[in-house]
Amino acid sequence: MATLVPDPITARSPSPLLVAGSLVSYRLYDVGYALDLEQAGRLLEGLATGRTRPTRSEAKALVIAQPPLILALGPTSLPGDGASSAAELSACCFDFGVISLRLRVPVLEGTPWKDLVGMARMLERIDLAGVFGPALSSLASQLQPAITKPGVAPVVEDYTICRLTALQRAEGGATAPSALDDAALAELLLGESRALTEDARRHLLSRRFSYTDQDLTVLSWDAALVVEPVQPDQDVEFLLEFANAQLLELRVYDAELDAELPLLYDRASLARRGPTALLVRRFEHVLAGLHTLVADTTEVVERVENGLKVTNDVYLARIYQAALALFREDAWRLSLARKLQIFRDTYAMLNDEAQTARGNVLEVIIILLIVIEVVMGLIRH
Repeated sequence: MATLVPDPITARSPSPLLVAGSLVSYRLYDVGYALDLEQAGRLLEGLATGRTRPTRSEAKALVIAQPPLILALGPTSLPGDGASSAAELSACCFDFGVISLRLRVPVLEGTPWKDLVGMARMLERIDLAGVFGPALSSLASQLQPAITKPGVAPVVEDYTICRLTALQRAEGGATAPSALDDAALAELLLGESRALTEDARRHLLSRRFSYTDQDLTVLSWDAALVVEPVQPDQDVEFLLEFANAQLLELRVYDAELDAELPLLYDRASLARRGPTALLVRRFEHVLAGLHTLVADTTEVVERVENGLKVTNDVYLARIYQAALALFREDAWRLSLARKLQIFRDTYAMLNDEAQTARGNVLEVIIILLIVIEVVMGLIRH
């Protein structure tokens, strides 16, 4: 069976460590306003493997309103020479309209660390559009009845997780994740073979978490290392995927508001000078569209933020919150809040202008009625 060929650049950094596990490349898409997961499960009953949530006992501190739906899409081939024929494709569907496609490439037991790094670099360099594109098109088509306001957004989110289930020395015998030094982590997560300064290590490799001496999670902006010897335990991957799905939604609606703002000004300007400029209700369509946009965006953001709530400061919760901070989701939320406030202020301004126009028309009507009454009185006399 062919495997990913290591990048020759990384092969110059030998390591005595041997590993086993998998590399998972995630690509997340927004496919609509909302996704009915119950209906989606019925539509793809043959592919659905259930609604998943974290399984550890401490996971009760994580409240998930709508556990995502997992779909097993089967084996797939990767493009390019030396691609692994054992890659598996699956999907995770979120109720707020996101589909996360996962491409899992196995890392065989006894793989040297330098080969793992080479596989990771090679997976980054392969054009996976030919794998993810057809899978997304097929899913979006089959799930269309379950999608509210279907349509694939141009904003896409990518992430890679290296999941290791075994770590041992080349001379034999299992070793703890503490054997991974900064140089090894920088090679894998940052693609950096040069020695990092202390300041760079502190900022780029400081987000490390361990629950026991046998597990380790290290987060970076676009990749993560998860060492967990219990193979069925995928709670950390679940939380990182959820955080990426939330980030995608915030980015999608931030881009939508960016695109809508100049259009709103154009529509308001056209209403002032167009054929309806003298009508009292000239802003009616503009105000209706603006109200719908603000209401829909606010509702989606609320569903995204409430999709997963943390009720206690446990290990999994710390990883999830660190991922949110790393992805700067607070900054995206603030950006959305500012833009929504601009739209609300614009709505209030246009509504006040419309109310003023109505008041002016009523004043003119009253004056005309008084004039008519006076004229009629003079005519009678």
